[in-house]
Amino acid sequence: MLKALGAWLLMLLLAIANGAARDLCYGQYLGELTAHQLSTIIAAVLLGGVMRAYVRRYPPPSRAAALLLGLFWAGLTVTFEFFFFHVVGGRSWKELFASYQLNEGQLWPLLVLWILLAPMTFSRHRH
Repeated sequence: MLKALGAWLLMLLLAIANGAARDLCYGQYLGELTAHQLSTIIAAVLLGGVMRAYVRRYPPPSRAAALLLGLFWAGLTVTFEFFFFHVVGGRSWKELFASYQLNEGQLWPLLVLWILLAPMTFSRHRH
């Protein structure tokens, strides 16, 4: 489980760098929603690369194990998001839950779903 945690920490660093790139480079030229959508798509690709490499290096022994790995990573992601942005960043719960509104163009829930399902998806391609 430590290796899976290490992979998630790498994904966290990539996500932070991706957010910084959005804020410092292209976010000022796009609307807030468009910048977040683009950033989420970039994150899906970056994190997908890490998850694919992890699953190739440490293949889960079963589909259930792959799903548990995805649940572990998705759980860490959502826990970190709520803890960091609420406790450290001072954002309200309303603001945090707003990023889960697919009907308002938010793509964040799709990224969390991707993190959940990617290990199972990539492990399927190995067999």
